[in-house]
Amino acid sequence: MAPPEKIRVLIVDDITDTRESIRRMLQFDPLIEVIGTARTGKEAVDMSVQTRPDVVIMDINMPDMDGITATEQIRRKVPFTQVVILSVQNDPNYMRRAMLAGARDFLAKPPMIDELTSAIRRAGAVAADERGKAGVVLGPSGQTGPVIPFIQAGSNFGKVVTVYSPKGGSGKTTIAVNLAIALQKDDTTVALVDGNLQYGDIAVFLNEQGKNTIMDLAPRVDELDPDIIHEVLVTHTSTGINVLLSPPKPEHYDNVSGEQFSKLIQYLQKIYSWVIIDTTSYLTDIVQTALDLSDAIVLVTTQDIPSIKSCNLFLNLMDKSGIARSRILFVMNRYNKQLNIAPKNVGESLRQPILQVIAEDDRIVSLSINKGVPFMVDNRGSTPGKSILALADSVKDLINKAGEEQPTIPAKR
Repeated sequence: MAPPEKIRVLIVDDITDTRESIRRMLQFDPLIEVIGTARTGKEAVDMSVQTRPDVVIMDINMPDMDGITATEQIRRKVPFTQVVILSVQNDPNYMRRAMLAGARDFLAKPPMIDELTSAIRRAGAVAADERGKAGVVLGPSGQTGPVIPFIQAGSNFGKVVTVYSPKGGSGKTTIAVNLAIALQKDDTTVALVDGNLQYGDIAVFLNEQGKNTIMDLAPRVDELDPDIIHEVLVTHTSTGINVLLSPPKPEHYDNVSGEQFSKLIQYLQKIYSWVIIDTTSYLTDIVQTALDLSDAIVLVTTQDIPSIKSCNLFLNLMDKSGIARSRILFVMNRYNKQLNIAPKNVGESLRQPILQVIAEDDRIVSLSINKGVPFMVDNRGSTPGKSILALADSVKDLINKAGEEQPTIPAKR
């Protein structure tokens, strides 16, 4: 039988002697491991984010940030971490404020050793339970994975954006790849999923190769963890986005079911801020699953009449299937103002306004595809680059607006 996991504890107090006294009290308990100490509330918050302890022993009175404020921030940023407050102020008002801030326990200073270790064990059990429910896997340093942060259950899930066109050759893969790069920021993470399981081109567009593909995750969707995800997804060298490649051979496309794809996307939402899905033009089980799970659907047309006609049929189909048009962001790609087909007129005819126009620029776009270097990497300031940045803003606005209009309706998961 494997030994029980130790309860990882961070001690926070502005007095050195107090920190050392508590450390000595705890060193003889075989189930408790002190992983660090902090002198201020701000330092406690920063160390909690970095080390993700199970339990924080927190003083209330500190010079830069009081313990109650620090508790509130820690509980918001690392929800499974439990806080035990220590204070010389044995005041019911302090206790009430501490509990409202999310503290698990409140002990008077100096605590008795049995009282402290019992409180830590109780809090540690709660932390382990909450961590288990959220699926968080701690590495040796306490991080939730070697590279990928984990969005805790109970917080906002990452947003799913599906880029779709019912007509081939519309440039949807170009848009999906460059949109994923535009959404990648220092404080956000992006997974780009190749949902065209027969003839996906994302690997070519990014000049990336990987020995693992979606086929390596599909059979394991009920046992996923951040380490498995990190092993399979490819990290794009230039941008840092993580990419899930399509199967290596077209005949393998039916090895991934719609149910497996659904579970996989929902798990990726727990890890990434954004999940961008490129698709095939056919309404396969995979594509329909992606559309159902999407917070935003980027529908791509060109000025070609067949493309516009196909988008009209798709919009009518979405009406019948119950997918709200408010989730659809209609885009006209390769726009040429010399052609007598205006985006405004197309939007009015299809009862779906075109919210973003991407001008035709064959030189930049074709060169980026042939080089395997998306134009958002080295031509961000170009006309197509500015259009993609505007599209990224439009996607955010659409999702934010949907959240404001329907605050009480849970997302479909």
